[in-house]
Amino acid sequence: MKFLKYTFALLACAIFTACSSDDDNNQAEDLTGQTGVITLKYDNGVGDQDFIFGTSYNKSNSESFKLDNLKYMISNVRFTDTNGNIFEYPTEDNVFIINELDGNNAGEIFVTLEGVDAADYVSVTFGVGIDQDRFALGAAGQGTFLDYATDQGMMWSWASGYKFIRLDGTFSTSTVSNQPLNIHMGSVGTALDNYKEVTLSFPNTVLVRADKSPEVHIKADIAKVFNGATSVNFADGYDQVHTDVNETPIIASNIATMFEVHHVHND
Repeated sequence: MKFLKYTFALLACAIFTACSSDDDNNQAEDLTGQTGVITLKYDNGVGDQDFIFGTSYNKSNSESFKLDNLKYMISNVRFTDTNGNIFEYPTEDNVFIINELDGNNAGEIFVTLEGVDAADYVSVTFGVGIDQDRFALGAAGQGTFLDYATDQGMMWSWASGYKFIRLDGTFSTSTVSNQPLNIHMGSVGTALDNYKEVTLSFPNTVLVRADKSPEVHIKADIAKVFNGATSVNFADGYDQVHTDVNETPIIASNIATMFEVHHVHND
């Protein structure tokens, strides 16, 4: 009888210990005060092909294009965590130019964000271009980015504003070959607002910690500039897109469809 009581006591102790251990494991991780680094890796392609300068890519209606310049702006980067909380990167540093010339050997352009609140993030949101609030700060309110954008050829003038995307190269159709192609889409001052925002869900939770620096691989399909929400043809005037009130909103909407998260690395 004493043996049975002893065995029961051991069993109860084991169950209690296991339950206590489970409770400990289920406790929320304390991330108070922690920050970390997250890197967005932009990888330009055309459909399922890698993007390479000078390579000819086919599109609809027997048209094709090749580029020798590829740049676009992203801004207002922010992340949403599993509880719905949003971390937005500091405004003064929250605008970037993705320049294909800056890509590594794999064609990836890195945007490294430091001081991000530690959390479990499920999505990223960013703008393509410059929003009206930032533009309303005036030339003096742009900080060093105005000079940088000018040096990068991403300005018309202050009165006209920024070029949100710049594609330069040539196009061919069934009737012409190697004609100039220039897509310089942006807002036109305050008269025409072409700023768009994109929200991308992560395929798995992104863990930002003091000792973890996750990388988010974002694919950008340049073909969707011309075949996104709306398909456009060079022969119909979309070989030269600058400040036109009809053409630029279509290109802006197309660009908003060209991004997707391919994969995430948490280590």
